[in-house]
Amino acid sequence: MGDKQRHKRLRLLIKELNKNRKKQAQQIDMLCNDLVAAQRGFIKKLKTISFTASFYESILGTTDLNNLLYSAVKQMRRRIDDTQIAFFLRHAESFEVHVFDSGHPPALDKQQLEGCFSQELTESICQSNKVRTLEDIFEMGIGCDFTVLNGVSVVTIPLGAFGASSGFMLVCRSADKRLTADEIEDICAVTCGLSQAISRCQALSRAAD
Repeated sequence: MGDKQRHKRLRLLIKELNKNRKKQAQQIDMLCNDLVAAQRGFIKKLKTISFTASFYESILGTTDLNNLLYSAVKQMRRRIDDTQIAFFLRHAESFEVHVFDSGHPPALDKQQLEGCFSQELTESICQSNKVRTLEDIFEMGIGCDFTVLNGVSVVTIPLGAFGASSGFMLVCRSADKRLTADEIEDICAVTCGLSQAISRCQALSRAAD
């Protein structure tokens, strides 16, 4: 075998070796990225579990509706800061509104929120039984005055258990600091238990009357 042929074969072997090394490096990178993503997901799940456990512990045994909602809001603000939270709780032919100010913008009072959310709109939000943004609410096509919500990021989160809606939670924050998907997911993680606790408090209140 001549020198030229040997050199040619050697170049081909080196080229193939480099190709395999590059492929292995890419596979290692992909594996490392998958491991990092899995670790992040695991840590996120642990944080959600920790938040959920703390939340349920804080409302355990509470029988007064106002105290229940106050405790719920306090816990949620430990996870999600600078938010104003309101509850639209369903009754036979109306909605009971509870508003909790955070001391930070936005600062909307009960009258302003009731002016934005008509009976028809609140009922439609409940029937949808989905997380809704202000943009989603606009698409419902129900004419309401949302002027006071200019510059405000709004998310409605359904309250209910076993398919029955008991109302929704309204979470507001400045438009430049919208709620993230993870924050909404954490709130949704506690709404089923919170909804049941609300229903129990309402039943106890009716029994006392």
